[in-house]
Amino acid sequence: MRDLAALAESLMPIVTRAGAAIMQIYDGAFAVQRKDDNSPLTLADLESQRVIIDGLKRITPDIPILSEESAAAPWAERQTWRELWVVDPLDGTREFVKRNGEFTINIALVVEHEPVLGMVSAPALGATFWGMAGLGAFTRRQGGEARRIHTVPPQRPLRVIGSRSHASPQTAAYLTRLGAHVMSGIGSSLKFCLLAEGKAELYPRFGATSEWDTAAGQALLEAAGGHVTRMDGHRMRYYCRESLINSDFVAFSDASVLPA
Repeated sequence: MRDLAALAESLMPIVTRAGAAIMQIYDGAFAVQRKDDNSPLTLADLESQRVIIDGLKRITPDIPILSEESAAAPWAERQTWRELWVVDPLDGTREFVKRNGEFTINIALVVEHEPVLGMVSAPALGATFWGMAGLGAFTRRQGGEARRIHTVPPQRPLRVIGSRSHASPQTAAYLTRLGAHVMSGIGSSLKFCLLAEGKAELYPRFGATSEWDTAAGQALLEAAGGHVTRMDGHRMRYYCRESLINSDFVAFSDASVLPA
């Protein structure tokens, strides 16, 4: 196993530079393109990716990189990888376009199909979160010291979070199976951060997400004491098949918050 704490320290300046590149564009006028799936793409996505890819190649030239904004390697090649970086250079582009600040940079190290290191940076909020298997989870606000974070015992009413831009009938049906709860919407992988900080207990997600949307958040949340599973209860794992699309999943602080 690699030195995860040292790798996390090496990631810090990379996400700082990527965040600065994003914010330079965010604070000015920018154009919005459309990808093949009609999701938005901005220069910020591409500039952040450039900074991250260059940085990762410098610190770990031997680890392959899978990024949302770069073409995926053929499955015949990917299935031989023991480890890889999984990167979303700008998660929550819709929130970026809306200028509500709820977008993140996601970087995860996945080893033998399991996320073992995850870093989530929210440049507009001045916050960075990271977690490492066996070493715990932490956050740092701009100019502050690192602080350990962890999930908390379930609160009443249950605090549930969901996507601000991707509500679904399946989510509504799932919520009817819960007891008393309050529901809040927030963009990007910040949902995993709220769970890891003990500010929410449950995040059910129905509908398409990709591996780069969840790998960093899962590593963070698990390091903080939480869980991310498919709806059948099995832990989420990565690059196990040709498709990079996740199944429906639920992230939670403790199994007692799940509906029967």
